[in-house]
Amino acid sequence: MKKHIYYIIASLTLLFVLGGCYELDRYPNDKLSAGTFWQTKKHADQAMAGAYSVTQSAYVFGIVFGLDCLSDIGTGYDAASYDAIARGTYTATTDRVTNKWSALYEGIARANLVMQNIGNISEDEMSSQLKTQYIAEAKFLRALFYFQLLDFFGGVPLYDETVVISESFSNMMEPRSSADEVRAFIISDLDAAIASLPEEGAWGSSDYGRATKGAAQALKGKVLLFNKQYAEAVTMFNAVVSSGKYALYSSYENLFKPGGDQSSEMIFAIQNIGGVGMDYGMPTTFYMGSRASFGSCWDNVTVATDFVDSYEYINGKPFNWDDLIPGFTASAAIKDATFRATLSSDRKTVAKYPDAKDKLLEMYNQRDPRMKQSLILPYTQYKGWVSNAKKDCEYVIATGVNEANGFVRVNNSWEIYLWRKFVAEYNMDGAINNRAHTPINFPLIRYADVLLMLAECYNEIDKQAEAVALINQVRSRVGMAGINSGPAWLVANSKSEVFKRIKHERAVELAGEGHRFGDFKRWGLLETLNGKAEKGFTGKTYYTKVFTGRDYLWPIPQTEIDLNSNLTQNPGW
Repeated sequence: MKKHIYYIIASLTLLFVLGGCYELDRYPNDKLSAGTFWQTKKHADQAMAGAYSVTQSAYVFGIVFGLDCLSDIGTGYDAASYDAIARGTYTATTDRVTNKWSALYEGIARANLVMQNIGNISEDEMSSQLKTQYIAEAKFLRALFYFQLLDFFGGVPLYDETVVISESFSNMMEPRSSADEVRAFIISDLDAAIASLPEEGAWGSSDYGRATKGAAQALKGKVLLFNKQYAEAVTMFNAVVSSGKYALYSSYENLFKPGGDQSSEMIFAIQNIGGVGMDYGMPTTFYMGSRASFGSCWDNVTVATDFVDSYEYINGKPFNWDDLIPGFTASAAIKDATFRATLSSDRKTVAKYPDAKDKLLEMYNQRDPRMKQSLILPYTQYKGWVSNAKKDCEYVIATGVNEANGFVRVNNSWEIYLWRKFVAEYNMDGAINNRAHTPINFPLIRYADVLLMLAECYNEIDKQAEAVALINQVRSRVGMAGINSGPAWLVANSKSEVFKRIKHERAVELAGEGHRFGDFKRWGLLETLNGKAEKGFTGKTYYTKVFTGRDYLWPIPQTEIDLNSNLTQNPGW
């Protein structure tokens, strides 16, 4: 797919406007239109790439990692962390709300455009079988976009490939279909995609990343799971597992670096590339990195302290600060002494480390390995890029730290845990050229997620043993003790006990991937975050989260209601 990304022509979206402007097959030679564009397979690939490109929109999946800030995993500031939503100050005119709606419908329109026009290409250019495959691919993307709309807004207007925008733009005044109708539409698209998409590996190497049968099956399973159709979801997820096409990658740490990001664990991922003249990635480094990262980044999206404390020891025992440092939980002074260092007078070196430094480093090594692999922890090392050169940096908690002197500097002066996952190290051997375009493929569906969703379904239909076995598959990859493998703290037999394990495992396995907000909504747990104080590890409170019943669905954008009087608003808005 990376090969075709650069075939996206700047004027592609003009097809929506110009498609019906010229009659009698008379088209000016220097203008783009549906009549001149849909002639070759290359044109079909360009249009398909245009539909895929919507996934990178900041309002679709481009900053999906920031959605973790609307859960127990993340925290942050600025729009990248959805701060207005986390603080309960958003409205029907907030840009994250209005632009998400419009960007998703843009993706739907582009997918519809492929379905409307691909039949115009001659059989000499594309066989009927290949056209059917491309239509299935467009239907997968349309289902993906509509599922986002359903999850965030509930029932929405349905526009399929029979709607030609250039002819109907002024009359697109459909009312909201019910959530059940939208879901049925999505399932229908995914059934068509499953029937006609190739299996993993069937696309050529230059088309790596395009939708596959397994991706459609996994997405259908997720749609069914979100609707509590657990038995039906089991069938879909088991089809993915039994296909033999996917497996857990051997290294969790390297899964989110070049190489691992194209492994058999990635069922469907956004394809990101970078380098001089090839900036086409996601801003993970920009918003999850620090001032020591390539391009000097903003760390708008950081990690919740309570979440970091939830990582278990490797033997599965829960972590407790007071066991490690007596009095830690109740004493701000002890917290400060645990983390605070003092710099030399010129601020270039550390004059005195905290007495607990070695104890901290030892403790990190005893915890779930995913903690160190996903996060930058105090007094650990980070491979930075400063003044256009490699810089080995240490995350030191002290006044006056600066990346020029080899320290990780946090923007906004927060004393908080930072992301390592999806953040560039050094300059990625020249692969990254722009902090807003990190060349690491970003998973939307990966095999570990499928195993945990399948475990959840089994637990809901009272097959706890099968659920535990799947959880243990994911845990064993990083060497974590298995559930029910001996000690009392690992026992989980009842439905509620196993659910607690699933809830925890999804957090630590999928951290930073943007799934948690959707999880909390479908579990009915969003209000449990209301009043949650987001604190740094030294105890300072930065803000308090606000969630109520209305937040399960975002408001329908006011601009859309103003344009279409048939639209009704969601409850509470």
